Amino acid sequence: MAEQNSNPETGDFVHVSPGEIRNAISVLEQALFNHVHWTNALNTTLICGLHPDERDLEPEAHRKCRFGQWYYSADTRAVQSNPNFRELEKLHCELHESAAHLLVLSQSHQPIPMTDYEKFTNELKEMRLLIDTLKRELEDEIYNVDPLTGASSRIGMLTKLREQHELVRRKLESCVIVMMDIDRFKMVNDKYGHLVGDRALAEFSHHVLRHTRPFDRLFRYGGEEFLLCVPHTDLASAHALIERIRSELADKAIDVDGFPPFSITASFGMSLLDPDTGVAECIERADQATYAAKQRGRNMTVIWDPSMERRMAS
Repeated sequence: MAEQNSNPETGDFVHVSPGEIRNAISVLEQALFNHVHWTNALNTTLICGLHPDERDLEPEAHRKCRFGQWYYSADTRAVQSNPNFRELEKLHCELHESAAHLLVLSQSHQPIPMTDYEKFTNELKEMRLLIDTLKRELEDEIYNVDPLTGASSRIGMLTKLREQHELVRRKLESCVIVMMDIDRFKMVNDKYGHLVGDRALAEFSHHVLRHTRPFDRLFRYGGEEFLLCVPHTDLASAHALIERIRSELADKAIDVDGFPPFSITASFGMSLLDPDTGVAECIERADQATYAAKQRGRNMTVIWDPSMERRMAS
């Protein structure tokens, strides 16, 4: 498996290995253990009126604890694109600020208001929940990713699309789905062999992943077909994105030892996730649009419209 992420600071495409993801999971587990230990020590200090650890009173305490040292290191690229990871920074900082506030009150022998302590415990619970959620999502990346292409497998596709569909139905966001089918892929296999065909599949998937956002999701639908879920996007914006992917793909040379460089093209069919239409039917609409792109000459992007449905039924 190979996950593809975008560096949130540079926007560069980075390759993340399964080992890096497993290491990130291990670090998160250790971070959770460390924070439980830290919380126990903090509570002991508050209850028994002990002298606090001076490190907990420093302005940059959240950067100097074990979790903070990892969070701000270069070893986090496996999780940098995950929204939960980015949310952890603010919450972790607030947690340490609350802890320092409680320690200052205790050190000066002032009573600690219940609301202040509850704020600290709520932040701690929320941080643990975020860490657990991030850990589960990393585990999903390991077990639910197509090992050849790095795209997500179909296992979780319907679940993801149904979640997006519910957001659309509640008018919280729009979402576009795009069916992608590599043109004349059988000819690639017949001419160059299946190993080169596999290389072409991987190159196609990596090309799409480079051009999409961290929260977009590419699924390997089957064979040479892929499905892209593009949330927070309208049709016009998604069409511009797909056209850029399509045109640059056609210009991209694939180098394989023993063969001259060659290129591939793909046909793309787009459809909105319709709040009044089931997910399966929306996928079928995108598939119909892809079929129309093939019929019109391939290497093009077609947006579904109701006339395609009538032609398919006739």
